[in-house]
Amino acid sequence: MTILSDPRTAAGATTISPSSAALDTEGRARTYEVRTYGCQMNVHDSERLSGSLEAAGYVRADGVEPDVVVINTCAVRENADNKLYGNLGHLAAVKRGHEGMQIAVGGCLAQKDKGVILEKAPWVDVVFGTHNMGSLPALLERARHNDAAELEILESLEVFPSTLPTKRDSTYSGWVSISVGCNNTCTFCIVPSLRGKEKDRRPGDVLAEVQSLVDDGAIEVTLLGQNVNSYGVEFGDRLAFGKLLRAAGAIEGLERIRFTSPHPAAFTDDVIDAMAETPSVMPQLHMPLQSGSDRILRAMRRSYRSAKFLGILERVRHRIPDAAISTDIIVGFPGETDADFEDTLRVVEEARFASAFTFQYSIRPGTPAAEYDEQVPREVVQERYERLIALQERISQEENDRLIGREVEVLVANGEGRRDDETHRMSGRARDSRLVHFDVPSGSARPRPGDVVTVRVSRATPFYLIAGPDGATLDVRATRAGDAWDRAQAESCAVPSHGASGASAGPVSLGLPTLRVATSPIYSPSDDLRTASERQG
Repeated sequence: MTILSDPRTAAGATTISPSSAALDTEGRARTYEVRTYGCQMNVHDSERLSGSLEAAGYVRADGVEPDVVVINTCAVRENADNKLYGNLGHLAAVKRGHEGMQIAVGGCLAQKDKGVILEKAPWVDVVFGTHNMGSLPALLERARHNDAAELEILESLEVFPSTLPTKRDSTYSGWVSISVGCNNTCTFCIVPSLRGKEKDRRPGDVLAEVQSLVDDGAIEVTLLGQNVNSYGVEFGDRLAFGKLLRAAGAIEGLERIRFTSPHPAAFTDDVIDAMAETPSVMPQLHMPLQSGSDRILRAMRRSYRSAKFLGILERVRHRIPDAAISTDIIVGFPGETDADFEDTLRVVEEARFASAFTFQYSIRPGTPAAEYDEQVPREVVQERYERLIALQERISQEENDRLIGREVEVLVANGEGRRDDETHRMSGRARDSRLVHFDVPSGSARPRPGDVVTVRVSRATPFYLIAGPDGATLDVRATRAGDAWDRAQAESCAVPSHGASGASAGPVSLGLPTLRVATSPIYSPSDDLRTASERQG
């Protein structure tokens, strides 16, 4: 693979000559599809995988059967294995009728199972882990050249994922990893053994990536980490996350900052202060509870108790009264009694979550909890699960009802509303991340994904809000993100689009920092945060 300069591209941009594996026998670019299972970290990883493939010369398979299928797996849920092998079984038949097709499996399940995947599905061409995503194009090329499967699983991180090329699915919103891995030892979780110990990026590199997203037109960024608020542990600054929020909030043009997921044990008041005092940090918090029983939290090795958790929520709401708080809850952890579950219901009632991701406990081989006695019978878990869902849906309905009649500011999304075509509505997220479906009156300006509309809530359900304009026309604020959407649409139709420089920008970012942050001669990562804040005023 060769990097070539091209005078037709924007200043500093490059084009990349396709690798031989990216071309079919007739010299055409091969197509790819990335299928993603799991958390936001996996979604972001898939953007990196797509970017790496496009940088190598592959093109996305839009509406055609792909030449390369990449499955980015999750290992957290019990049915993850069944879902993977079911999909691979289907792809085996497709591959038999598609000459030259390749199948690659990566992510957490690949890291965990290693050679098992090739034993169960020998028609797979490439298996790679969480620590070597950037190797995918080379592995595909090697597998094709050697006509043999390639397995490469590294036990430690080789290159931080955010240094890899990126193909973002959204022009208006982006993910930025600030750390990978986890130092906790929750007994139900297999992630630490698959992603490794926490590794923090330099603040200057994080801010540079945020700036590059803003330069590309994004107005919303979500900071990602397995325990995002423990950021700084690697370089010894436990206040680093709050500083990072403030520094990111000083970047001109960045309107919305979100983060996920923080750990209650490491959640400090300086983070609450940073959220309350930084206008671009959204009034939203996703804080995993897991259980309301202190006894079960202890068995889970969650280093907080229910009183501490509720205390955090109280302080957040004191500083940010309209904050929408969501959570994760596991039902049926080994040894959970009726009394333990009643404690969970009590905490949920008191916490007043806007929404909750609820899970039935499932055994994950390799975790301590898998060996615990007193596994709860499936029918008991199901009954408790249904009771919890009913409680949370009631609370979500009541909390959403409180918003009826209020104005909300919505960042228009692309594809959030599955029935938008049928209902003639558009959809997006309010500042507190609630999903809003809104009406566009006939003759009113139709916003673009990335634009911002102001609407009034007229109806609520547990899962979304219905809203519309106050008058005959929709209040639309055109944004840089909407302009970026227009450019992307023009480029996808092969229509030239030009920025201020008059040069056409390429769709793939090489992931190289565009913002340099001055540091002191003796480097401390905290210097990046201080300098960035001072630079932005």
